[in-house]
Amino acid sequence: MEQFLVELREIDAGKVLYNEPLSGYTTWKIGGPADVLIIPNTEDQLVSVVRLLHKHGVQWTNLGRGSNMLVSDKGIRGIVVQLGEAFDYARFDGTLVHAGAAFSLIKLSVLAGKEGLSGLEFAGGIPGSVGGAVYMNAGAHGSDVSRIFKSADIVLETGELVRYGLEDMAYSYRHSCLHERPGIVIGAVFEMQQGDRKEITAMTSAFKQRRLQTQPLTAASCGSVFRNPPNDFAARLIQEAGLKGLQSGGAQVSPMHANFIVNTGQAKAEDVLTLMETIQRTVKEKFGVELVAEVLVLGER
Repeated sequence: MEQFLVELREIDAGKVLYNEPLSGYTTWKIGGPADVLIIPNTEDQLVSVVRLLHKHGVQWTNLGRGSNMLVSDKGIRGIVVQLGEAFDYARFDGTLVHAGAAFSLIKLSVLAGKEGLSGLEFAGGIPGSVGGAVYMNAGAHGSDVSRIFKSADIVLETGELVRYGLEDMAYSYRHSCLHERPGIVIGAVFEMQQGDRKEITAMTSAFKQRRLQTQPLTAASCGSVFRNPPNDFAARLIQEAGLKGLQSGGAQVSPMHANFIVNTGQAKAEDVLTLMETIQRTVKEKFGVELVAEVLVLGER
């Protein structure tokens, strides 16, 4: 690690921050410090950083927009990488949508609708980035990223830059090949369908309104905490188990949507973990169903 840090100072790595609190980088507003947070702002900077990490065998974590992860109170040891502003872009070419990994998925959905392109209506209320959505096959309302995915540019953990197509990603429910073969998505191309702008906008707005009415979108959360089990909904099971509104410290099972845990102001990661464990245990006891966490839990406990 020491030699890595020495060589890190010798390359153009972008912004490098030491002992940086991660609570300001996650949508839960929770998380202790990263030993080192690196924010590359170009593809070359990212490749150089990842190759240096691989050379020295240093473990690292890709932060993304922090919308689907819980960072522990003690933080993350080692290196954390987050993409900079240069990866925050979108452009349209006919029915093809090119987007950087740091671009907001919600914003992309809105822009696509304005272009009269159909296929991203489901994403109008999903917090997070394009990169995170591609990584985990984000979805809602019966659709997901795999339905429109064409390709993605990815920097593998070796520093190799590759382009994966749909088959390469091996998509399934909230899963891709990147869970087994780590890498950082830097950009993606989606293939959309030309449609009626008014109809697309109306559908996107309807989905958004439904989310506003049923989900605590104004509260600090990570979105859905647990995956839906086959032929059922995690929120229904949690609600039927009588856990809506349950609180641990500053964390609470949302009274609005049982599959959301919200930060009421001063929540710690341990508060959230306590609620998650209680939910899993109670649902297992009452219904015999093992809920699987959708959120990634990172860091030292």
